[in-house]
Amino acid sequence: MSTADRPRAHRKSPQERAADIIAAACSLALEAGIGALTLRAVAGRAGVAPALVAHYIDGMDRLVAETFQRIVADERREVTALASAPGSATASMHALLDAMINPSRDDVTLIWVEAWAHGLRNEALANAVRTEMDAWQELLLSVVQRGAASGEFHPLDPVAAAWQILGMVDGLNAQSLVRWGDSQSRGSMLRAAVAGVLGMK
Repeated sequence: MSTADRPRAHRKSPQERAADIIAAACSLALEAGIGALTLRAVAGRAGVAPALVAHYIDGMDRLVAETFQRIVADERREVTALASAPGSATASMHALLDAMINPSRDDVTLIWVEAWAHGLRNEALANAVRTEMDAWQELLLSVVQRGAASGEFHPLDPVAAAWQILGMVDGLNAQSLVRWGDSQSRGSMLRAAVAGVLGMK
């Protein structure tokens, strides 16, 4: 077959190429953490030259921030679906807590822990972290408010309760990465603490 007869390879649009790069970055981050996101590493995962990655991204800080946000937003959507299942607010809260401390999500927990640290010197990442923490707090708050309206929960301050629950979950998840404490009792300890925060009877 002559060169003229050979079918041309599909030339990807800028949007397709950018999507490939962010997908490669997400895959690499979930496997090795956001600390592994370098221009060369992302290019290698995407199967392109580093110069091409540099052409399609607005700096590595923004790529790291977008990668973080894509990963944690996907997880939040999954967990939101669990909390939105029909049933009581108590059942929704238990489903939320069980999902948020599930060891199968340790790869995303590592993303969070690294993002808190790297965000100190990467303002784009810090902004993404703040945005996602707000979204998680709003998710918890929606369940707290539903339980307060139904009489299942009696929090002194629903907003403060949601922040406190989020902080407890984050702390337990960070501890789990280094296998500190009794992993078998994390769920029961968290439920007992949340029950106290929410004034559950």
